Amino acid sequence: MYYRRKILLAFLDAFGGKIDRLKLQKLLLLFSLQRTENLYSFVPYKYGCYSFQANADLSTMQKYRQVIEENKTWRKLDKTDYRNELTQSDRNIIASLFAQFQYTAPLAITKYTYINYPYYAIKSAIAHKLLNKEEQNKVKQTIPISNETALFTIGYEGISVEDYLNKLIKNDIKVLCDVRRNAISMKYGFSKNQLSGFCLSLGIKYIHLPSLGIESEKRKKLNTQDDYNSLFVEYKHLTLTNNLTDQQKIIDLLNVESRVAITCFEANIHQCHRFHLAESLQKFNKREYKIIHI
Repeated sequence: MYYRRKILLAFLDAFGGKIDRLKLQKLLLLFSLQRTENLYSFVPYKYGCYSFQANADLSTMQKYRQVIEENKTWRKLDKTDYRNELTQSDRNIIASLFAQFQYTAPLAITKYTYINYPYYAIKSAIAHKLLNKEEQNKVKQTIPISNETALFTIGYEGISVEDYLNKLIKNDIKVLCDVRRNAISMKYGFSKNQLSGFCLSLGIKYIHLPSLGIESEKRKKLNTQDDYNSLFVEYKHLTLTNNLTDQQKIIDLLNVESRVAITCFEANIHQCHRFHLAESLQKFNKREYKIIHI
């Protein structure tokens, strides 16, 4: 079993076998902030900090009858006490959080996270009900806003979907253009349906432009930078020369929305076709703007 799932079960053990869904997400954030290495990352969501991965783990664990969701609460079915399988450091953090929040209601711990970590309240539907004017202003001050027109490129290799989405939010990106030929990924959160759903829930438009991608067969046996460079010469001469329609779609989005990102897999921009697509768009568009690789 993944260690991070043992953390979820250990929290349920510590809190008597059941925790409100909202409260568990907040506890996981506070737990993660005390570790040197995150097991879960979080995005600002409609009820504050939220980990898509943690929710997916709980859903999987429900299928295996380790937990069950009932009345907006996660209840533990597995009889093993998983606190005994954690590091001493993690046990100590959970024990400390239990001592501090065992009697705290879900909305009260939500308010606590909003006040102490206002970034996670920027998309909240209930912040105005929980916070006073001064506290609400602190939340507003953390909202990323930019009026500068810019084209971003982003890869998801090596990062969680939450860390990826936070990059979009913190750069005030309005539209994500997925330029993978096949928007399917073995990595959680990055297949088309998942990624588009997450973006929509965070107020980011998603569009898939597969014709601007590169066929999977052509991406095999790329061992050196020279291999990539040869592939991209073909990409520029064929795909980018012949497909002006989809490039115009991105330019139109940029002219209207101002903050647009194109995305693919590779972390290294020089091993991804989005680098050359971004350069083509800049030459193709008469309007001046920055290209920013994040």
